[in-house]
Amino acid sequence: MPSLVVRPAPAVRAMRDGDQERWDAFVNKCSEATFFHRAGWKSVIERAFGHRTYFLYAESEGRIEGVLPLAQVKSLMFGHSLVSLPFCVYGGIAANTEAARHALHQEAQRLATQLGVGHLEYRNMHARQEAWATKELYVTFRKEISPDDESNMLAIPKKQRAMVRKGIKANLQSAVDHDVERFFAAYSESVHRLGTPVFAKRYFQILRDTFGEDCEILTITRDGRTVSSVLSFYFRNEVLPYYGGGTAEAREVAGNDFMYWELMRRAAARGYTIFDFGRSKMGTGAFDFKKNWGFQAQPLPYAYQLHRAKALPDNNPLNPKYQLFIKLWQHMPLVAANMIGPHIVKNLG
Repeated sequence: MPSLVVRPAPAVRAMRDGDQERWDAFVNKCSEATFFHRAGWKSVIERAFGHRTYFLYAESEGRIEGVLPLAQVKSLMFGHSLVSLPFCVYGGIAANTEAARHALHQEAQRLATQLGVGHLEYRNMHARQEAWATKELYVTFRKEISPDDESNMLAIPKKQRAMVRKGIKANLQSAVDHDVERFFAAYSESVHRLGTPVFAKRYFQILRDTFGEDCEILTITRDGRTVSSVLSFYFRNEVLPYYGGGTAEAREVAGNDFMYWELMRRAAARGYTIFDFGRSKMGTGAFDFKKNWGFQAQPLPYAYQLHRAKALPDNNPLNPKYQLFIKLWQHMPLVAANMIGPHIVKNLG
């Protein structure tokens, strides 16, 4: 009777200098991986926010079979967590084998216990940890796009299509920017109106420096004035508009509507086939806006394993305890908000 060959369990290692190319080669081929599994997020999170990171990979016979990017966020106000991955909408374990998945999962739990965190969080796109706690809060919007502009236009529901055509008739112009100045002006003004803290301008420059051509800024203008701007990520066959905003003029001329159409049109012309409209909270204006484009909401089953914490985290603008803060923030001068905001938002993750 032939003997059974038992493969040893994968070894879990921390990513070090020199591992980035191997890591990204695995991410590019792994069907479970996303743009937010890329190795560059380690330096982005460390440089922009000062958080400690733990980028783990499982290896067998010299081959990477799974990755798990993690970062520790420790704040007196917002709690202590180990997250895959803060400031990212997707995360969790991306693996080719169940053995690699198990090994990474075990190491993450060991690390969470060692660090004494309140909770361990995986920002899964698909359900994985059925026994862990979850909450119905976030959804994502993803849709295939055609290489044909007219097909993409006709796929937009009539009411929203009229808004896109309004922007076209307003003679709005688009251009790819090579710095963050116009983008940051539109973005910071927009989030200030919403009453939420702004990221530092330096963060967006770090994203551009780290991801290069895969991190692009598209700015919309009218008669030379900035109307709206969006920073997008490109990954495999997907385009992901990630941060964006518009000036007060944007509403008047449908600047944001035109901006997303123009991004879709440009991406389709370059051969991209998936438009990922990104994460939104259910019951918000952003949720309704994306549905109006004909996108179907896909629940995001983020998974939480409580360690020292007694309850799930609830650090989001829909929490009633933050409503007064939001109203006060909206009335704060923009210059002050842009100075203070980065010190708050870095701990929200």
